[in-house]
Amino acid sequence: MQTQDGKDMTMKKPVLLIPVENQVRELDAKLLLACVAAKRDFTSIIGPKRKIENHIVSFPRGIFLSKSLRIVKRSFFPTSRLLGHEIVAWDEEALVHLPAETYFSRRLSPVGMENVSHLFAWGEDNAELWRQYPQLPAGIPIHITGNPRVDLLRPDMQGYYRPEADQIRKNYGEFILINTNFNHVNAFHSAQNLFQPLKNPGGKAVFGQAARGMSREYAEGFRDHKQAVFEDFQKLIPELDQAFPDHTIVVRPHPTENQDIYHEIAARCQRVRVTNEGNVVPWLMAARVLVHNGCTTGVEAFVMRVPAVSYRKTINDFYDDGFYRLPNRLSHQCFSFEELKTTLSQILGGELSAAEGEKRKVLMDHFLAAQDGPLACERMVDILNGVADSMSRMPEPALKKRLVGWCKATWRRVFKTCNAYLPGSFKSVAFERQRYPGISPGELAERIARFQQVLGEDAQLQLRQIRDKIFKISR
Repeated sequence: MQTQDGKDMTMKKPVLLIPVENQVRELDAKLLLACVAAKRDFTSIIGPKRKIENHIVSFPRGIFLSKSLRIVKRSFFPTSRLLGHEIVAWDEEALVHLPAETYFSRRLSPVGMENVSHLFAWGEDNAELWRQYPQLPAGIPIHITGNPRVDLLRPDMQGYYRPEADQIRKNYGEFILINTNFNHVNAFHSAQNLFQPLKNPGGKAVFGQAARGMSREYAEGFRDHKQAVFEDFQKLIPELDQAFPDHTIVVRPHPTENQDIYHEIAARCQRVRVTNEGNVVPWLMAARVLVHNGCTTGVEAFVMRVPAVSYRKTINDFYDDGFYRLPNRLSHQCFSFEELKTTLSQILGGELSAAEGEKRKVLMDHFLAAQDGPLACERMVDILNGVADSMSRMPEPALKKRLVGWCKATWRRVFKTCNAYLPGSFKSVAFERQRYPGISPGELAERIARFQQVLGEDAQLQLRQIRDKIFKISR
C-alpha cells in the first residue's frame, strides 16, 4: 500500500536500540522513552549497554541511541554504521560538565562525532558547549530537547514513582538523604580512579581511567580536592547521625563508587543506612532534605522543589565553579558543620524550603530544557521519526560492508568478553553487575504499565525477552 506521495506504508520502521549503562540512573527514563516511541509505532530494544553493543550484529537495522561520544566509541560507531545502523547521541554527563577544553578531550572524539547524525542537548548550555568543539562536523544538527531523565522530575510524571516513594517513607521514616559522587577517588576498581595506587613508594602515580583526557596538573589538583571533600563526608555522616537522633541518615553512593567505606561507617552508627536501590527520584520525593557536594542530584532536587544543601567545608573555586557550579548554586550552601546543622534544623522545622530566586531560575532554564510543555521524550521521538523516514529511503549497506562489520563486531565482542574476566579488569563482570544488576520481566512489565497509566495510554505494550537482560518493547 502506498500514500499519495508514493511512500510504502508497509515498510517497517527501524528499531530503536536503547543501551542502559547505569540501571538505577537511566533505566526508567529510557523505558519512558520506549513507551513514548511505541505511540509512534517504534519497536525498542533495551538492555545493558555492554550486552547491546556486544550483540549489535544480531539486531535488525536500527537507530542506536548512544549516551556518550567518547573516544571509546572509535571502533563501535564505525562498525555499527557498516552494519546499517544509524547513530544519534546525547551525553549523560553534559549537564554538570567539566570546563570546555577538558570536557572536549575527555567526553568527545572526532570519530564519535563524524559517525553521528543527530545530537540531543540537555539545554542551551550543552548546545553552546558542543558548538565550541573545534572538530564538530559541519551541519550536524543539535536539537535542544532536554533529556528523558528530566521528564521523571516533572510534577505530571511523578505519579509513576508515588508507590515507591510511599514504600521508602514506610521503610525509613523521616530521613536526611546524602548523595555522594566520589567515583574519581573511590571507584569500584582502583584503576578507575583519577590515579592508580602507587606500586613503589615515592614513585610517580599513573593515570587511572577517570583522568582520561585531563592534563596531569588538572588531574592532580582535582584528585586532591575530591579526596579532601570525600574525607569531609566520611566525617559528616556520623556527625549527622549524632546531631539528628530523630532522623535516619540514608547514604546513596554514586553507582560506580566502591561502597565499602560507607558500610563501614554505617556499622559504627545508630541510624545510618547505605543503599543504591532504585532511581533517585522516589528517594528525593520521600526525603526531608538532600545533602551533597556538586552532585547532579542537587539539580534534580531543585527542579522537584526538594530542599537541597551543598556541604562545602573544603573549597576550591577552580574546580567547584569550573565543574560543579550548577548543582552548588541551585542549593543552599554551607561552609562548616555548624552552619549545615543550623540550615538542616531550619529545613526540618519547616522554616526553610528549597532554594529559590530569579537568578537560580534563569540559570536552570539555560541549562535544562523541557521542564514544561512537551516531554523531552516526545521531542526526541519527533526527531527520531524523521531519522526513520530518511533511513527508509536508504538502501541496506552492500553485502561486503555488512560482512566487514560482522567480522569487526564479532572480534570486538570476543575481546570485550574475555577482557571482563581478566584479573584486575575495571570492566569486570562484578562491576557490570553493580552497574546493571538486572530486572525481571514481570517487574519490567509492571513499570511499563505504570508509565502507560501516567501517560494516559490505554494500549498494553508487548514485552518480550530476546536475550539475557535484553528486551523488546512494541505495540
